[in-house]
Amino acid sequence: MDAGIPVIVLDRAIIGDKYTCLIGADNKKIGGHAGKWIVKHLGGKGKLVELKGLMNSTPGQDRNSCIWEGIAGSDIEVIFEADMKWLEPDARKEMESALSRFDKIDLVYAHNDPGAHGAYLAAKVAGREKDIIFLGIDTLPHEGQAYVKQGIMEASFEYPTGGKESILTALNILNGKQVPKKITLKSRVFTKENVDKGGQWLED
Repeated sequence: MDAGIPVIVLDRAIIGDKYTCLIGADNKKIGGHAGKWIVKHLGGKGKLVELKGLMNSTPGQDRNSCIWEGIAGSDIEVIFEADMKWLEPDARKEMESALSRFDKIDLVYAHNDPGAHGAYLAAKVAGREKDIIFLGIDTLPHEGQAYVKQGIMEASFEYPTGGKESILTALNILNGKQVPKKITLKSRVFTKENVDKGGQWLED
């Protein structure tokens, strides 16, 4: 930026404003909607395991803080939480620990789909996968969407990759057009009922 070169920041925000355009989804909105979804599907009460992404990253922090806002006022209890660093093997180990400590787990909220899948695998080995709802975030076609179609996960909240938008923004910059400082990408929730229809858009 100091040299006059346009800079597009994709996915994660940076400290300061030395960029031309920031493109990414709203993790706080996604986390809040996930919380409301949990309350609805558990009938306002139940025992929850939260498997977090890296908690020194803004997505992990946002997906964590807003889940509490989403479940506020309900009787849902977070009985176990751990940082699985976005990694499926770590999520599986943490879920094994949760299963060994708690006889009753109603739902696993993982900050990404590999985390939810790792938790499912641990529960399956323990013979408890049918008693637990698994919820993830990201919804990549080969992960979240596939897991929802297979019935492994009940739902996945989309974090759009922004590839198309970043290329279009770059072309606009190269053609001398003004671009917004920030582009917030819309997100969807995918369930078994709507996954083949392209999910359902999250409303404000």
